[in-house]
Amino acid sequence: MYAISAAFQVNPANEPVQLTRAQMWKGLVQKAEYAVPFVPAMKECEVIERFEDGFIRQISLRGKTVRERITFTPEVQVHFQRIESADNGWITNVLSDSERGLTLTFTFALVFDGIAAGSEDEKRKGEEVRESYVEAISATIAETRRRVQAGEI
Repeated sequence: MYAISAAFQVNPANEPVQLTRAQMWKGLVQKAEYAVPFVPAMKECEVIERFEDGFIRQISLRGKTVRERITFTPEVQVHFQRIESADNGWITNVLSDSERGLTLTFTFALVFDGIAAGSEDEKRKGEEVRESYVEAISATIAETRRRVQAGEI
């Protein structure tokens, strides 16, 4: 299993539009519902089934179709559990307070189908995926900020 975690400052000091926790949370929920505007590598996203604390969605990401079970811990965490996917694992987006202010931390732990754990192939694939997720988190913060500025959040 390949795992990484990275934290992003939501409100850098030079950013004129400072997001509140509630605004960033709304952005994360909107991203979970329809991630295409938030995740550059995603081409499709559709909610298939809803339940009390989340839903199941199907996405097209980097040429693969993946199903994920999404669950919410309000204003703290969005948890994405891969289901019915060749690459199994999970991803979290967590909001927290730090000495730098509001922080969005993403963590992923994935098993890549057909790639041996601990191998150079796994490290290479993991770094490819890592770059995509880092881009997605930066894009998520930027899209949320854009929506706040536009009065959509």
